[in-house]
Amino acid sequence: MASDGARKQFWKRSNSKVPGSIQHVYGAQHPPFDPLLHGTLLKSTPKVPTTPVKAKRVSTFQEFESNTSDAWDAGEDDDELLAMATESLNSEVVMETAHRVLRNHSQRQSQPSQKTTEPEPEPQPIAEPPVPPSGDLRLVKSVSESHTPCPSEELRKLSWSGIPKPVRPMTWKLLSGYLPANVDRRPATLQRKQKEYFAFIEHYYSSRNDEVHQDTYRQIHIDIPRMSPEALILQPKVTEIFERILFIWAIRHPASGYVQGINDLVTPFFVVFICEYTDREDVDKVDVSSVPAEVLRNIEADTYWCMSKLLDGIQDNYTFAQPGIQMKVKMLEELVSRIDERVHRHLDGHEVRYLQFAFRWMNNLLMRELPLRCTIRLWDTYQSEPEGFSHFHLYVCAAFLVRWRREILEERDFQELLLFLQNLPTARWDDQDVSLLLAEAYRLKFAFADAPNHYKK
Repeated sequence: MASDGARKQFWKRSNSKVPGSIQHVYGAQHPPFDPLLHGTLLKSTPKVPTTPVKAKRVSTFQEFESNTSDAWDAGEDDDELLAMATESLNSEVVMETAHRVLRNHSQRQSQPSQKTTEPEPEPQPIAEPPVPPSGDLRLVKSVSESHTPCPSEELRKLSWSGIPKPVRPMTWKLLSGYLPANVDRRPATLQRKQKEYFAFIEHYYSSRNDEVHQDTYRQIHIDIPRMSPEALILQPKVTEIFERILFIWAIRHPASGYVQGINDLVTPFFVVFICEYTDREDVDKVDVSSVPAEVLRNIEADTYWCMSKLLDGIQDNYTFAQPGIQMKVKMLEELVSRIDERVHRHLDGHEVRYLQFAFRWMNNLLMRELPLRCTIRLWDTYQSEPEGFSHFHLYVCAAFLVRWRREILEERDFQELLLFLQNLPTARWDDQDVSLLLAEAYRLKFAFADAPNHYKK
């Protein structure tokens, strides 16, 4: 048990800014909100289901099959494409496959689709995920997903194990639902959405220093320089772009407004979209001055809309008191207690609470725990997985915690345990580490998504 002296020392170090010190629960402070001051009301969003207390109720982890509204029409799977997709993502074969998928979906979009209602499928034998990560890893597929592939299933399967850099910008726009698959419709959609975004800028951005909004803008202005990678964020043009994106989103979503943590979610989209116009391999050090102003303007609009699509699915994370995060942290605790009871009891025995380290994992989608290159790879899978940023992220966090099992069990001190969990050694992680993490998360999803009560004591 943690001694009073250790706990006092923890709070003392929490308030310091010494590198490596224990940190506050990031983003826990929510700005004051007065709905009467805003003219735009947020549409209601689906609530994260509560944890079941009876076996007969629908499982919390059975909600992965939410319908995806997208623009793809159904077509027959190409066995050759799926076979090719199992090759290494770095091969020329998969690059060609990715291009073929985009072309095929564009062609199929012009054909009328036939929708049929099929009965609930019988339980199927253990299957592999959409596209297994590299190596001999064998993953299992949830029974709840053993159904006829949805219209966009082929593209999602190919994206699950990572998307080649040259086609990633377009693929992210398609998977997020921002763009239609029909190539003929894309220019008109882009033009309309970009025009709409800059109409927001013209209408709202001048109010950032008004008394009603100045606190929001001030907090955004303070938070952006704290983001990473600094070499990118601190470029004046990038800072201005991020300020506009975040302010407009906050004004148009008054149910939450701006909350710390949302700012981090802009970076991956911006970096992926701008890398389409640069040859740099190091995504952390892209020089935006080399990008034409009109291109940069379009990237800003695309980033705003894709970030908005992401946030639409996790809105409860950022409303007052952030109930979505509170619930997900509790779900994580329950899940880990069944996955690895020894780790769970070790944390509990040293009075380490999940909120003290996992709040940030949920609030920032692990962006503060992983290098940016790993976050981008992780988001390839999140966007291809149904409700990847909400429910599948829970399993990724569980796998992430258990990944450090040996180190956690070796720590015998409250303060050292928390310091380790808040400063995990992932600086040298690469795509292979993320693939292993996702493989374990997918295994956990199969084991627990459809039978959360099976492993209860």
